[in-house]
Amino acid sequence: MDDTKEKLAGCFRTVFPDLPAEAVYTASQAEMPEWDSVAAISLVNVIEEEFAIELDFEAMAELTSFPLILDYLKVRSA
Repeated sequence: MDDTKEKLAGCFRTVFPDLPAEAVYTASQAEMPEWDSVAAISLVNVIEEEFAIELDFEAMAELTSFPLILDYLKVRSA
């Protein structure tokens, strides 16, 4: 499996430890009440640390699901 995908899954597991393993790859803010503004900031911090990047502030508002964040990270690393 893709290294970026697995590293991102680890970030999600860190911020959302109660999220079932099978739900990580489809997780979205719209379906997770626990993904509030505080969790969003925590997730950004964990992702930035794990990938040694700084997320674009303007893009953060649109990064509302695992697939969207994964696509963003893949574009950034291309």
